[in-house]
Amino acid sequence: MRPVAWLLSILSSLLLTSLLPAADQPNILWLTVEDIGPHLGCYGDSYATTPNLDAFAKKSTLYWNAWSNAPVCAPARTTLITGVYPPSLGAEHMRSLVPLPKGMKTYPELMRDAGYFCINPGKTDYNVEVARGIWDQTQDRRDPWTDLKANQPFLAVLNNTKSHESQIRTRPHDWVHDPAQFEVPPYHPDTQETREDWAQYYDNITVIDDWFQEQLDQLEAQGLAEDTIVFFYGDHGSGMPRHKRVLFDTGLRVPLLIYVPEKFQHLCSDDMQPGGRSDRLVSFVDFAPTLLSLAGKPAADYHQGSAFMGEHVAPPQDYMFGFRGRMDERVDLIRSVRTDRYHYVKNYMPNRPIGQHVAYMFQTPTTAKWWELYEQGELTNAQAQFWQRRQPEELYDLETDPYELNNLANSEQHREILEELREAHRDHVFRIRDLGFLPEDELHTRAPDMAPYDVGHSDKLYPLKTIFEVAQKASSLNPTDTPQLVDDLSHPDSAVRYWAAMGLLCRGESGYEAGAAQLRKAVQNDPSENVRTIAAEAVALYGDEAAQQEALAWLLEAANGEKHQRPYLAVLAMNSIDNLDEKAAPIEDQLRQLPTTGDWDAPRGASYILRLMEKTLADLESQQSDSE
Repeated sequence: MRPVAWLLSILSSLLLTSLLPAADQPNILWLTVEDIGPHLGCYGDSYATTPNLDAFAKKSTLYWNAWSNAPVCAPARTTLITGVYPPSLGAEHMRSLVPLPKGMKTYPELMRDAGYFCINPGKTDYNVEVARGIWDQTQDRRDPWTDLKANQPFLAVLNNTKSHESQIRTRPHDWVHDPAQFEVPPYHPDTQETREDWAQYYDNITVIDDWFQEQLDQLEAQGLAEDTIVFFYGDHGSGMPRHKRVLFDTGLRVPLLIYVPEKFQHLCSDDMQPGGRSDRLVSFVDFAPTLLSLAGKPAADYHQGSAFMGEHVAPPQDYMFGFRGRMDERVDLIRSVRTDRYHYVKNYMPNRPIGQHVAYMFQTPTTAKWWELYEQGELTNAQAQFWQRRQPEELYDLETDPYELNNLANSEQHREILEELREAHRDHVFRIRDLGFLPEDELHTRAPDMAPYDVGHSDKLYPLKTIFEVAQKASSLNPTDTPQLVDDLSHPDSAVRYWAAMGLLCRGESGYEAGAAQLRKAVQNDPSENVRTIAAEAVALYGDEAAQQEALAWLLEAANGEKHQRPYLAVLAMNSIDNLDEKAAPIEDQLRQLPTTGDWDAPRGASYILRLMEKTLADLESQQSDSE
């Protein structure tokens, strides 16, 4: 054959190969649902009615230790779409929107590069700006099966919302599961509201079970079942209070079932077997590298998880990592580490309760009744914990205490595991360059022309070691750290000063007295509005009348998002004002005049200022009524 003809023949063969489905690349189908924990019959839940998922589990691998990394949807899905922990991206907050660094691709982009047809006709709820067109389009979004069959190999994400938190409280409802037969967990009050919400949640899971089987039937009807690896999982824990939004196992643990057809069994890891259970620690940050591994590709260099299946499977991991940032309108910072048995939780704002008031959560009847009973003093200790101040550190033995009610952080018997997980947390913070130690406003203002991820990876812009150490002292509540916090109010880095002020605030009146002069000076002229705001909260709570007036005046100014065009500063200030309780009464009339919505509002925000304003004013009115 002449050289030119030979070259043409080779090119022709390569072109034809590229147009044909890759025989060694499986189709991948994700059937995802919202707001459910492992409340399925196959996980041993006798109250659940899930015959289809139970049958599916008999031919699949059931993952016992699967985590969503975040206990709420948008941060959890951000973990999935990027394969990167959102605190590394500045995307941990519910909800927010930040740019990705240049060169970082989402998993559908990477899978399309690997030859996959990728669709997601349902929910795309991310805290990062993704490129337009990262997903392929289908002719029929509600029935994409014909397009999928014609475009193999494919990756399809089909999501069902029927189990979402909002569907627990839709009334009227005809209960199929008998509320009287539900075994109420010890942290919830045993009320009719609680039983009905739980029963409706289980009713919704049964509807999900039927939907799940419909998708399998469609897959079978198209002749795709034996060419397709099927995942079933939830996006985080159940929508019940103390589950969703809360960094306990109840908020993070999800069901995960994976079916691998016979022809692709070679892609299974050693811990997988049909009808078996895997105790491997698996979390959402692992899903993107796992998809690539199933496609025969290595993880991207920026991925922070590990493949648990496929050609590039990694060894089992020792830890999973959880996070919580701002939760809707409530500012917060919590991190956690889990082994197969123990769960360590680090609270960086221990002055706030676990159950901070989130307006959307209070729409669930259980939440409102639970709070009412707490106010009346009618709860057990286990039930009251949700509404009380947190400890700086928590440690739970999930084997003996699955409800996480007995904090072992001060147990000498568990000192070794506490120190191990404390160190694992620290190592993780520095490995991913956790940006959660910046006030959210500074994520957008410290270097506004840069992606937060790039800011976090610059020691010059983000001196993490120094900031982390003062945050540790601030949240320790150890009195011996107080003098250093006072000194740190003069530090040149604003994030260090922020945590110094936060630490004095967390210590209450004793913290204020130790740094009263420095806190008042910070209110008057600190260059950082975020530092001024936290200092002002402390001064307004514990200062004399003149100092309180200065502090309240600043908090009013900071809460004016329209004036500053800084929505996250306004959210921080409104949190501080709400935490003042009756001490905010002198500015009640001025609060009513503040703008609550506008083009300055937070991207993807849900009128967070309005929610905070309504809550604060309602409390002030109630306090005034009680005093009369």
